[in-house]
Amino acid sequence: MTTLASRYPIRTRVLHWLTALLVFAALFVGFVMVNSIGSYHVLVGVHMTLGVTILVIVVVRVANRFTHRAPRLPDSVGRLEHKLVVGSELTLYAVMLAQPLVGWAMVSASGTPPVIFGSLRLPRVAPFDADLYSVLRQIHSVLAYLLVAVIAAHISAVLLHTLTLRDRMLARMTF
Repeated sequence: MTTLASRYPIRTRVLHWLTALLVFAALFVGFVMVNSIGSYHVLVGVHMTLGVTILVIVVVRVANRFTHRAPRLPDSVGRLEHKLVVGSELTLYAVMLAQPLVGWAMVSASGTPPVIFGSLRLPRVAPFDADLYSVLRQIHSVLAYLLVAVIAAHISAVLLHTLTLRDRMLARMTF
């Protein structure tokens, strides 16, 4: 049975699932956006709004994570796997922070002002430069695929523990 001490606090669980929902939405909109001619500009606005919202929430999550201890992992997690858990968590946070920052810089370098929520203009974080835009666009794409891979690994590990090892790993983060 999962005890209260082995579960994440409610604020952490809310931030986790809110982040998951927004990241999946941003990835979906991003992948659709690059293949959509008719709705491209609307999708870009939605994608940028999601990205900045994710950035803010992930900053809050990082602050929450590093000021509050995570619950103890189940006994089924060995020392090496514990190191992998910590490494993958840090990788996930790093990519979730880097992705929207690179996207913001990319839009800034394109010469188009970054706009979120339909009308709120963000400051430029990079100079207008076509070459820089091209590099940042490639990095943004690579980070998107890396994010998908890291999320897939995260979900796979949780499912392995929950369904195969039956150590209630998923229950630590559910409501």
